[in-house]
Amino acid sequence: MTFPPQSLHRKPSNPAPLEVEPRWPAVLALFAVAGLRFALPSYLSIGPDWLSLAVVTILLIPTVIARRRGNHLMNQVFGYIVTSLVTLDMAWSLVLLVAALPSHKEAPQTLLISAAALWVANILVFASWYWRLDAGGPTAREARGGHTDGAFLFPQMTLTPETRKTMGEDTWSPGFVDYLFLAFNTSTAFSPTDVPVLSRWAKGLMMIQSLISLATVALLAARAVNIL
Repeated sequence: MTFPPQSLHRKPSNPAPLEVEPRWPAVLALFAVAGLRFALPSYLSIGPDWLSLAVVTILLIPTVIARRRGNHLMNQVFGYIVTSLVTLDMAWSLVLLVAALPSHKEAPQTLLISAAALWVANILVFASWYWRLDAGGPTAREARGGHTDGAFLFPQMTLTPETRKTMGEDTWSPGFVDYLFLAFNTSTAFSPTDVPVLSRWAKGLMMIQSLISLATVALLAARAVNIL
């Protein structure tokens, strides 16, 4: 009597678990943007200084709950809302600061501190947008098990499958730090460095980020230095 091969009796192996991207860097970035509000003078903020921090905290609670319950749609919606609010708050502070320049009433130290705070906030805000929008967001990138297509061409994406596997990067996917590096380069060099931009929406966002960075660095900081 012959027996079937032993492999036929084996249970199918479970698929490898998806590598979950940590969300705390993105959450920390939003809290940092809200905290930078305390570095701005009161006339550049809407409401009290703690308002932005309170709004971020309140909105992040249902965002985290929705993710833990597997409701990715609500998690994405709340994420868009909180990121939009901190973006509008930052943009409004920049508009008020630029509008106040002709009055010549701002102290040089105030201009420098405000420009630095808005410059850092600009980096964190757009890093959050790139992280949330690229390739459908972090949840969609996790589900693919490897990042091969998106709005940005990261260096790891240019490697052949064999090279990526040899380097242990076959399941590589960009995290928040990768988008933070991209946003930092955009605000510093006014252009991407090692990451070409492929999508039109990404090009539009990077143009806006570069304009904001140019306004804070070239107009505000230079004006403050000249007054000193």
